[in-house]
Amino acid sequence: MIFLKLEEGENDMTVLLDPTSERSPTIRPRLARPERLDGLTIGLLDIAKPRGDVFLDRLEERLNERGLATRRYKKPTNTRTAPVPLQQQIATEVNLVIEGLSD
Repeated sequence: MIFLKLEEGENDMTVLLDPTSERSPTIRPRLARPERLDGLTIGLLDIAKPRGDVFLDRLEERLNERGLATRRYKKPTNTRTAPVPLQQQIATEVNLVIEGLSD
């Protein structure tokens, strides 16, 4: 959310801006978590923040040590949602996604 304070003399109002520009956000139920990771392919999504790749590199190493399959993906920028083709690719190639946030 972005808060804007209107200048004095404009009724002292604060305006909230939603950067997603959703006037009525879609509410989706969460999917059930799998009981086990064995046999699943785990997607690792780098959102293009600094050092997120370092975190995901280590996480991938640990998952692979446990015999789990991983696939890597990267958003072109951290300032926008993942492009629809990337979202579709991820949805068809993996069973679950871990998104790496870092700074």
